[in-house]
Amino acid sequence: MSTAILTGQPVPGSSIESELRSLGFDVRSASGAADAETLLARVPAGERVAVVDARFVGHLHALRLGLTDPRFPLAAIPGAVTAQPDARQALTRAMARENSGRGGAARGGAPAPAKPSVGGVDSLADRITTALDADGAGVHRPELGSLVAAVPADPQARNEARQAVAGVDDEAVRLKSAVKARDGFVTTFLISPYSRYLARWCARRGLTPNQVTTASLITALIAAGCAATGTRGGFAAAGVLLIASFVLDCTDGQLARYSLQYSTLGAWLDATFDRAKEYAYYAGLALGAARGGDDVWALALGAMVLQTCRHVVDFSFNEANHDAAANTSPTAALSDKLDSVGWTVWVRRMIVLPIGERWAMIAVLTALTTPRITFYALLIGCAFAATYTTAGRVLRSLTRKATRTDRAAKALADLADSGPLAEAAAKGLARTARRLPGFTAPAVALLGGAAVVATSALTDLGGPWPAVAAIGYVLASALAVARPLKGALDWLVPPFFRAAEYLTVLVLAAKADVNGALPAAFGLVAAVAYHHYDTVYRIRGDAGAPPQWLVRTAGGHEGRTLVITVLTVLLTAAQFKVALTVLAVAVALVVLVESIRFWVAAHKVGAPAVHDEGEPA
Repeated sequence: MSTAILTGQPVPGSSIESELRSLGFDVRSASGAADAETLLARVPAGERVAVVDARFVGHLHALRLGLTDPRFPLAAIPGAVTAQPDARQALTRAMARENSGRGGAARGGAPAPAKPSVGGVDSLADRITTALDADGAGVHRPELGSLVAAVPADPQARNEARQAVAGVDDEAVRLKSAVKARDGFVTTFLISPYSRYLARWCARRGLTPNQVTTASLITALIAAGCAATGTRGGFAAAGVLLIASFVLDCTDGQLARYSLQYSTLGAWLDATFDRAKEYAYYAGLALGAARGGDDVWALALGAMVLQTCRHVVDFSFNEANHDAAANTSPTAALSDKLDSVGWTVWVRRMIVLPIGERWAMIAVLTALTTPRITFYALLIGCAFAATYTTAGRVLRSLTRKATRTDRAAKALADLADSGPLAEAAAKGLARTARRLPGFTAPAVALLGGAAVVATSALTDLGGPWPAVAAIGYVLASALAVARPLKGALDWLVPPFFRAAEYLTVLVLAAKADVNGALPAAFGLVAAVAYHHYDTVYRIRGDAGAPPQWLVRTAGGHEGRTLVITVLTVLLTAAQFKVALTVLAVAVALVVLVESIRFWVAAHKVGAPAVHDEGEPA
């Protein structure tokens, strides 16, 4: 239960008390500032508390935005301020200082000089907000837009405020704000016009975003099962169900925004399930093709590798620039200029194949063509999108004047996923690395990765050369991370590592040329990719990287690459397939158990609520 303390002179006919109760607040009225301070002290420390002026006039949704959003420890709108448990101390100090500063008036003595707030209205809630700002407490103020939130100074102003409230449909505003401001063409024009109403339907029936997220996952898994039948009817049903899954995927985020039901666990589920749905569908298509006599497992694995590497590029670039105050790159200026022209905005959003466009393409091609054609189109489209976005980010990085922070360098190091071999070698190479040019890290990461992939592809399976190249890759990886990743292009290091590891597994499994090797490789890459996505989501949620024991147990990217290449030397092709399967199961068990344990524990202890706005590409 949350508690709202009403302060100020009550207004006959005001609905503020009932509105606060409808938002889940237990309402208590204070006869004065001193009484408000006493009531605040009586509220249990583990509850949210709000101080609201009894003269408040505004939309219910304005109150909802200002007082119930779980993502912000402190928040305020005109006439109301709220604090979650971890910010109660700041609120208590601000109220005590305001009361003591007003002297006897706060305690029933001689009136103190008035200290009016915005608009000349003496509102305790607004004075507390001003005091919190002065303390640097970081008070969140939601963007209200056309919504009204005010404390009128006199009856005429109150009447005008009421007319302004009547002139705006706050439910329409609430529905509109449930949709992301920046989304792809398919999502904006083909899904959101009706999914927002589905989100409202879910909210009115008490459904949570996590339940809708789970329904989306189940629907996608059924779609993958239909695709795995290998029949034309199965492919058609799979396409329809994949679109239905995406509608639910949009609905869960819109429901979270509509009802302000944000949580750390929910953001993790939403992001993780998106990857699980898409990659499970790839596997379903590959199984369905196999039933028809067409082996497309290499294409399915290639599509997963390409899509995962695209995401790592996005994550790494964003983390490298997380603390940047402004983008001074001429490339960014050109991008902003293009966004000012209406039609170019949608073209540029579509050509990067965001999840809406990508899933729509996959669904339509599944229903109308074959899995092989679907994967060809997916690979071509994603390759073009990856080239376009990566080239733009490289140009921005090269032409941008910015200093990389320690936080950004730490995030990139965590995304690199270096294991014990690279860590040990990096210590010995640290002095050498400091004397090398700034472009060394991405250059050696690219060359080392390219060498091991090319050697694996161009030499005979079972020969020693891939293992030799993998040893060189370990040393190159160590040199790349031997100094802090603060160079202009150092954000490319994690994507190069991901591509090297995943492609090595793909190439060696394909060269094994035994039934089941590529599906086993698909499972291994999926398990490792989950570990890498989990690292991203922990960083996004300010939860830190996975524990070092987990990274070391999983071997790090360079350790796994070396193990895979050595196994091809020691084992026959059939044994290699079994080894891939065992590795996939082992990695999946370790990373899944730890990941689930961590996120459930974080949710139980009340980790700061977050909301995932969807993949950036």
